Amino acid sequence: MMEQRIPLVSGFARWPHPGSPKADGRALRERVPREAHGIFEAAAGRPGAVESVRASNEDRIPGLIALRVGRMAASPFSFLRGSAGLMAADLAGTAASGIGAQLCGDAHAANFGLYGDARGGLVMDINDFDETAHGPWEWDLKRLAASLVLAGREAGADEDICRSAAFDAVGAYRRTMRLLAKLPVAEAWNAIADERLVAHAHAGDLRDTLGRVSEKARKNTSAKFAARATEPVPDGGRRFVDAPPVLRRVPDKEAAAVALSLADYLRTLGEDRLPLLARYAVHDVAFRVVGTGSVGLRSYVVLLLDHLGEPLVLQVKEARASALAPYLPEVPDVEHQGRRVVLGQKRMQVVSDTLLGWTTVEGRPYQVRQFRNRKGSVDPASLQAGLIDDYARMTGALLARAHAHSADPRLITGYCGKGEELDEAVAAFAVTYADRTEADHAELVEAVRSGRIPAELGI
Repeated sequence: MMEQRIPLVSGFARWPHPGSPKADGRALRERVPREAHGIFEAAAGRPGAVESVRASNEDRIPGLIALRVGRMAASPFSFLRGSAGLMAADLAGTAASGIGAQLCGDAHAANFGLYGDARGGLVMDINDFDETAHGPWEWDLKRLAASLVLAGREAGADEDICRSAAFDAVGAYRRTMRLLAKLPVAEAWNAIADERLVAHAHAGDLRDTLGRVSEKARKNTSAKFAARATEPVPDGGRRFVDAPPVLRRVPDKEAAAVALSLADYLRTLGEDRLPLLARYAVHDVAFRVVGTGSVGLRSYVVLLLDHLGEPLVLQVKEARASALAPYLPEVPDVEHQGRRVVLGQKRMQVVSDTLLGWTTVEGRPYQVRQFRNRKGSVDPASLQAGLIDDYARMTGALLARAHAHSADPRLITGYCGKGEELDEAVAAFAVTYADRTEADHAELVEAVRSGRIPAELGI
């Protein structure tokens, strides 16, 4: 197998790009043929599923580890969602063109969705960046493609539809990158995911589904969460109400540490945001379990109220080193993991949460963001079979737009080309890797049944 740990060609390492980026990308095919992306062979000594899960559980809150394992054991797609590190280890042995981009790091099909902009409008984009890092752009694309196969299988789609979804995602990625390469730079840079994306991705059949998701997202606000998750107190404020195992109140000392950390958080924001937050007061802090891969990390919600009692809820979520870091060709020093997450997110999105920042609580790094900022998403594993390929094209287009901020789209377009060679290869990889994930999931389920690893199921 070819040596993969080659230096990455960063889209912003040399500016302006000497010569022809498109020609340079095309030349990379000689070294790494596009057909090579279809090959996956598990490396000798690859860690087993149980070993990998146990390793990823290190330094998580012990009382939540069984819940995390239970969520991963729910289905092969759920297992993939919680095993970004295992897949990164596998991807490190696969073909890579040598072109680098800012990666989501966990670009599975459920990590795309809607969120609110500063004016209350809805934007569609990647929405999870815990594992973000600079690395081979193919890693995000292959993770997306494999996840679509698994989501399709869980939804009951036949194998041809599942493979077509992976194929279509890659094709949409390639065509979108080609379109961005042809646009004026500023127009390509500021391309926002809106209703035009659906038409571009030929995802018209998703309109009704996206419409329903949008309606729910508009109502998914801090105010709605606070109304359900808090209760009034005698002094006129509000406090969180225990709702185990997802939400629980914390001791005063722990709550104070989180609240005091917001002073450091404010220093990571633009000065124009400070007068806004100065008009709120902190009223309470609670611990809240989130996600699948994130279960067991320390994550808090902070309730702030303005002078009218209207709430703003911030999430203060622990940021660990990217699960990709041990397997990347180049890993720069990271001064603060929360900062890594926030800057990675801003490098990939056109519109980001205006209150993104980071802080440190009792020596641990955290990211800070708005909670329930009109977020909404499509569950790809519950889509009708006829909609999976539409969803695949839409997510492939979104991923291309995100990568084009840090990698010159002309360079990637030169490598991808006009034909379907890359589409076919990554689709083949996706099916093979989905099979591998199903075997990993089966190993985990058997370990749970035999008692080798504890799990809380059905939560």
